[in-house]
Amino acid sequence: SGRIRCEEAERRRLQARIAVLSRRLSDTSESLAGLRSARAHIDRTIAEMDTASGQILDNSQTLLDVLKKEMGDLGRAIDP
Repeated sequence: SGRIRCEEAERRRLQARIAVLSRRLSDTSESLAGLRSARAHIDRTIAEMDTASGQILDNSQTLLDVLKKEMGDLGRAIDP
């Protein structure tokens, strides 16, 4: 009888520990999902910024080329 009570008490302690660990696992899983979502958002933002900076660089180069051509044309118009 004493051994049964002891085993039942151990079982209750283990079940309580399992419940605590299950809650921690659930909380950790939820936190991890949030972090993964945030990371995916950051990765998308970085990719968009990379694309935008590439477009800015291309547009800047085009503008520079146009300005160089216009400066050349202006130089020829002033100094025929």
